[in-house]
Amino acid sequence: MITVVRAQKSVPSNRAQGTFTGEVWVDSALPRRDGIGVADVFFMPGARTHWHVHEGGQLLIILSGEGLVGSDDGVVTVSAGDKIWTPPGVRHWHGASAGRYMVHTGISLAGVDWADAVTDDEYLAARIDEMRD
Repeated sequence: MITVVRAQKSVPSNRAQGTFTGEVWVDSALPRRDGIGVADVFFMPGARTHWHVHEGGQLLIILSGEGLVGSDDGVVTVSAGDKIWTPPGVRHWHGASAGRYMVHTGISLAGVDWADAVTDDEYLAARIDEMRD
C-alpha cells in the first residue's frame, strides 16, 4: 500500500539531543517504517553528529549551506546539491562547516548504532584538512 505523508505546517521542529554536538534541529520527513527513516536536519555552524554506523547505509542530500562528512578514511567538504552515500557498516559523522550552516535530508536504511562524540580536536583536524583542499 502507498503511504502519503502530508506537509505538516503546524508541527514544530525538534531540537536534536543526545547524539549531536552544537545546535541541531530535526524535522521528520517520513517516520521510521519498513527499515527506512527520512529526516531534514539543520546544523548551525560547527554543529555535528556523533560518530555512527548505519546497518543498511545512509544517503545524504545537501539542501543548502556547507558541511563536512568524515569517516575513518578522511573528511570531505560538501555543499548544496551534493549527494553522499555512506555504505552499510562505515563509521562516519557529518555536520556544518565552522562558518556556515548546513541543511540536509538524511535517508537512513535499517538501524543506526551511535558512538562517541566527534571531539573538538577531531573537528579541528577535519577543518584543517578541508582548508588544504
